[in-house]
Amino acid sequence: MDTYHTIAAPAEAIFKEKMSKFLAFAHPVKSSAEAKAVVAGYQKQYYDARHVCWAYMLGSARVDFLSSDNGEPSGTAGKPILGQINSFGLTDIVIVVVRYFGGIKLGTSGLIAAYREAARLAIEASVIEERHDMADISFTFPYLAMNDVMKLTKSGEAAVVEQHFDNSCSMTLRIRLDHADALRSRLADIDGVSLTSD
Repeated sequence: MDTYHTIAAPAEAIFKEKMSKFLAFAHPVKSSAEAKAVVAGYQKQYYDARHVCWAYMLGSARVDFLSSDNGEPSGTAGKPILGQINSFGLTDIVIVVVRYFGGIKLGTSGLIAAYREAARLAIEASVIEERHDMADISFTFPYLAMNDVMKLTKSGEAAVVEQHFDNSCSMTLRIRLDHADALRSRLADIDGVSLTSD
């Protein structure tokens, strides 16, 4: 399946527990570099906070992930944040939870519960969207094949990314990954169409 779920836009929430304040921020991201840049931004903004913990998940296969306890006892912050990302079945997301210590220790189980709750509230403040993995298909064709190619592009499934019309024409279409093979075979049926490697 090429379908996955992520958040539409950044969202935030606050959770308070025994004088400690947990500020949670959820952001949609497309790469580990982008996720780490989001984290760095909050570390800079909340430089006076005791801990800035985080977790991210990337890709529709949901196998690219990382989390950090940022000085909290091992497994008490990053893992619970990641656990909430998994509970909601999300990807292409980073969640940062900033903790301001209130003077009362929460203990291991208290920390896990607090980070989990802060992450959950940030996700619940988000709009969750279903998205699809996409494939780009590039091809060339003679001007004479223009009508057949345009009929195919007007079927509505594929979006035109790029096109050049001359004696020899070229085009790149973007389509849902699980529909890409069908489109390639329909293009191959048009006289003169030559698929270029993606």
